[in-house]
Amino acid sequence: MSILQTIYSPEDIRNLQHSRLEPLCSELRQYIIDVLSNNPGHLGASLGTVELTVALHRVFNTPYDRILWDVGHQAYGHKILTGRREIFHTLRQFRGISGFPNPEESEYDAFIAGHASNSISAALGMSVASGLKADDARHVIAVIGDGAMTGGLAYEGLNNASINRGNLLIVLNDNNIAIDSSVGALSQYLVNITTSQTYNRMRYDAYLGLKKMKLITDDRRAGILRFSNSLKALLTQEHNLFEGFSIRYFGPVDGHDVGQLCRILNDIKDMEGPKLLHIKTKKGKGFRPAEESATEWHAPGKFNKETGRRQVETTEGEPDGPQLYQDVFGHTLVELAAEDERIVGVTPAMPTGCSMTYMMKAFPRRSFDVGIAEGHAVTFSAGLAKEGMIPFCNIYSSFMQRAYDNIIHDVAIQKLHFVLCLDRSGLVGEDGKTHHGVFDMACLRPVPNLIIASPMDEWGLRNLMYTACRVAKAPFVIRYPKGKGLKKDWRNPFSALPVGKGRRLSEGRDVAVLSIGPIGNEVAKAIDMVGDARSVAHYDMIYLKPIDEEILHEAGRRFSRIITVEDGVRQGGLGSAVAEFMADNGYAAGVHRIGVGDAFIEHGSVAELYSLCGMDAQSIARAIKE
Repeated sequence: MSILQTIYSPEDIRNLQHSRLEPLCSELRQYIIDVLSNNPGHLGASLGTVELTVALHRVFNTPYDRILWDVGHQAYGHKILTGRREIFHTLRQFRGISGFPNPEESEYDAFIAGHASNSISAALGMSVASGLKADDARHVIAVIGDGAMTGGLAYEGLNNASINRGNLLIVLNDNNIAIDSSVGALSQYLVNITTSQTYNRMRYDAYLGLKKMKLITDDRRAGILRFSNSLKALLTQEHNLFEGFSIRYFGPVDGHDVGQLCRILNDIKDMEGPKLLHIKTKKGKGFRPAEESATEWHAPGKFNKETGRRQVETTEGEPDGPQLYQDVFGHTLVELAAEDERIVGVTPAMPTGCSMTYMMKAFPRRSFDVGIAEGHAVTFSAGLAKEGMIPFCNIYSSFMQRAYDNIIHDVAIQKLHFVLCLDRSGLVGEDGKTHHGVFDMACLRPVPNLIIASPMDEWGLRNLMYTACRVAKAPFVIRYPKGKGLKKDWRNPFSALPVGKGRRLSEGRDVAVLSIGPIGNEVAKAIDMVGDARSVAHYDMIYLKPIDEEILHEAGRRFSRIITVEDGVRQGGLGSAVAEFMADNGYAAGVHRIGVGDAFIEHGSVAELYSLCGMDAQSIARAIKE
């Protein structure tokens, strides 16, 4: 029997002989590769944290001690070692386990982690709470890495952590995505010195003696700590930003030496006050293709674990076939930018996922990846717009939520010519509740001066981008889904779509269906299913704001029953807008709203989730027949 098969909880790791830790790491790494080769997930990040995961669960008393993973796709090894090995194959599948830490799933998942950069703030809050409850024995560990240190929230947490005296440990997993600093013999020597229990006991005893003689106070302690950190930087010729936060810094150390990690974590875990351990790891460690191409193997889909060949969906050989919405965005942006030198592209750390890479290749000086900093991306774009540029700022819909204030304060109030492209809108599938882009319409609709639109297909996306650039000199939001569209001849000539105008797709007498975005394709299927049972008028609204009032008046006058369909939350979205209009204008038409209900939706395929939410063609057809 393998060592991994004997691990049902972290207690089993703590009972292992030290010599068995390294073989356990090898088995854990191979198990992740085995499962993900057939069940796609985030591969590279979790391969890089195998040794750290084993060391943390060996040294700390989890789940009493809290481990917060930031970002969550570092935590596959953690899931396997905390009682979920036998169901790990259900990862990201409908009714299976989540791809991210989820407290509802396991007591070992201390905090939800679908978005980056929240670990330090949350861990600090948990550490302070333990102190307030006189639970001083509890340790709280924030594991931050894979680019999360580029997010502003991480620095807000660091700034506040400097005044905390709880058992807060920050582990900076540096895999060359975020902070990169060298590992040398002298720095390793200093790590051995400064993490030793003898050294730190002497250091603490000296502090107590000086405090007793009233030669040092708690207020002056932070200044002395900063001086100590600066002295270390002077000796090593290495400087790090943490010394300015009065946080004890250790490292960098080899994050793939499980024995050394266990020793260092044991040595520093009981030190008073906030501390940071900087470890160096390799993203994709142990699987050569992932080591050599971290971006490509971040979430590679299915792959052959023997050859390293990915089974990637491709349109190669079908140049006129249906394309990913993301690629349509990328190609269209390049076309527009070639005709207008004012156009620039901005994205917060998602150039490959959103296809901003096409713009970066064609116009590198006019393309900007600002790191995991959504609020900054919006305000940076606002600054560009204020000076006459036309920024296309591409942010995943669920990540945009972090920039809500920036959209209101820095863009909408000033009525700037700014294009916000919300990729991954609607139900996105296997990434689940932290990533579904279902709140964008409801949260943005009340904001003055915004134009909000969603295309039904790739033609619509291209034409909305053209309209936003050439016609509407105002804040313009375009939301579109993840995945392939339907058109084979998607590269149509540009055509402006009049702002605030929808279109009638079919005539009908019995019921009117109003949809917005690609969910309209499910409506079209539903109407075909209904056949002659009902005469259905279908309207593609295109714009949520300003909404087409001519269509709404027509629907209110002609129909006693109106159905709205949207791939967002029902509350506050298209259905609410239509119901409000009917009530305000005295129409008696009943409005039946189809969309996401008042709940967070789990992970699964888009088709499974449409069915779960009653948004699939069959469910819409049943609603039409009622």
